Amino acid sequence: MLKEKVTFNVPKEKKFSEWYNRIIREADLIDDRYNVKGFIVHKPWSMIAFKEIYRMYEDALERRGHKPVLFPTVIPEENLRREEEHLEGFKAEVFWITHAADRRLEKRLALRPTSETAFYQMYALWIRSFSDLPLKLYQSCTVFRYETKATKPLLRGREFLWIEAHDAFSSQEEAMKQVEEDMEITEEVLHKKLGIPFIFFQRPQWDKFKGAIHTYAADCLMPDGNLNQIASTHYLGENFAKAFGIQFLDREGKRKYVHQTCYGPGIWRIMAALISIHGDNNGLIFPFSVAPVQIVIIPITATSEETSKDVKSQCHAVATRLKENGFRVELDMSEKTPGAKYYYWEMRGVPLRIEIGPIEVKGGYVTLFRRDTRTRRQVPIQQLEAEIKKEGEAILENLRERAEKWLQQSLKEVKSFEELRDAMEEHFGIFKAPFCSIEMDGEPCAQRIREATGAEVRGVRFGVDEKPDPDAKCIVCGRRAGIFAYIAMAY
Repeated sequence: MLKEKVTFNVPKEKKFSEWYNRIIREADLIDDRYNVKGFIVHKPWSMIAFKEIYRMYEDALERRGHKPVLFPTVIPEENLRREEEHLEGFKAEVFWITHAADRRLEKRLALRPTSETAFYQMYALWIRSFSDLPLKLYQSCTVFRYETKATKPLLRGREFLWIEAHDAFSSQEEAMKQVEEDMEITEEVLHKKLGIPFIFFQRPQWDKFKGAIHTYAADCLMPDGNLNQIASTHYLGENFAKAFGIQFLDREGKRKYVHQTCYGPGIWRIMAALISIHGDNNGLIFPFSVAPVQIVIIPITATSEETSKDVKSQCHAVATRLKENGFRVELDMSEKTPGAKYYYWEMRGVPLRIEIGPIEVKGGYVTLFRRDTRTRRQVPIQQLEAEIKKEGEAILENLRERAEKWLQQSLKEVKSFEELRDAMEEHFGIFKAPFCSIEMDGEPCAQRIREATGAEVRGVRFGVDEKPDPDAKCIVCGRRAGIFAYIAMAY
């Protein structure tokens, strides 16, 4: 058999950037050698997982009344200019199409940086009466932004995967209920199904989505201490409705503007979080539901040709049976040593490994290995499917609990500016502090924090009733603290 050296072992907590840069390439998730800066090739090992994440999100959206659409990739320049604040927020990031063949276009076209201005032109045509509301549509697509900072695959790029839902309602109350529903969807998919813990914040007014009244976002903590925004939802009020003329006749025959929300799960950044939070020093650990390969079968062949034949026959039979039951299975019949095979599939994050050798064939069982706990146990052949399902659920529960514990340990409350600076030198994570306001009058205090520490005021927890003591003071300006702000480094 061919021998293969095991070399991946990289300490994730101490050298996260090196760990991340190596694993996304060595596990064959992406190839960034495509010769346009900021654009990458998504390889099969990542795309299978991406498709499963998309399915989870699309199912969650459709169960709550959203319907799928697909809009053009290009947006006319005049659409972008309809909402000036929105344009101001995105104009530095827009890719423009100026030519077709050798002819200059009369009007520039933008590659969509986001699709409000594409959707809402059509909403003005589609919405006429209260009977047309609510209108809840979504698309799964890529968007394009001319990112000028250093690009990093799955975290910051010039084309990335996401979902965007655009909803219109007859009232602010209904729109705000949608914001809460978006939070429920985020909890269902990211936390319950993928095991990624997060904090849902209302963003400060100086950090809201351009064109929105309020922005709410889910942040997860990455192993390097930076927050990663993995989903956001925005209450747009009537801003875009007025810009695009989206009106309806209510039950009394009065013409009114719709109230709107938009929701964007960042599928790219979700993958980055999944890789980074659950992985370990030996590589990836995928939750069972999204793993490109859920089970790998490794034959442990013997010196006897007849015994080896029995082992291989049993491996093929188990693989066929599991595939027929809907599992994603790989049978590794390569010439590598068993140890080299173990390393290869563990590094790629396969949740379960089945080992079958002469002893297993004779005993009527398999040896089942769990990637997350690195434990083995014997499972009778006749109970295999049921035990695999149990182990798949147990893997997710363990990954989720482990990640939750780590996030909670990374939260620290501080009561003064000095304590914040000292704490950030000793402790990484998220800092909770009494703060004056997330309205615009609080921006100078946030700016001082950024200048002194490099950290950002991420906002206040949405849906959580927590307030400082009545005599608490803002850690920066000394005014009465009306809120607890959460402060952290962020991508």
